[in-house]
Amino acid sequence: MKANVGGVDKILRIVLGAALIAWVLFANGPAWAWIGVVPLATGLLNFCALYALLGINTCKVK
Repeated sequence: MKANVGGVDKILRIVLGAALIAWVLFANGPAWAWIGVVPLATGLLNFCALYALLGINTCKVK
């Protein structure tokens, strides 16, 4: 897996994912908010399968 997520994209994914998971855990949010696991994981792993399929790369690593 070659890194294809970086910069602001990575930060936004981690923040959004963590916020959705926190909403479920601490504020009794809806069950669909567990989808926050996906952006959190892709942000932490620096890899998004959908980006790979579409040929998108926001990572500035040389």
